[in-house]
Amino acid sequence: MSKVKLTINNNGSVRIEGDFEIVDKTGANYDLQGRDVVSICRCGMSKNKPFCDGAHNGNFEHEAVAFALPPKK
Repeated sequence: MSKVKLTINNNGSVRIEGDFEIVDKTGANYDLQGRDVVSICRCGMSKNKPFCDGAHNGNFEHEAVAFALPPKK
């Protein structure tokens, strides 16, 4: 099984690449039309949630810098 890669973009979306599925709270699949790359909204302004439509441009700020989480409890 290949890894799925999530990239947290500065001032924008989460880009998902690889072999993945996206489901809603009932477990129903979103029809991704064969895509192996999508971007998920983080700002809450997209009209196409959960997918990014670029509405964040100039309205959302977050510098994505990796860090270590605390140890699991």
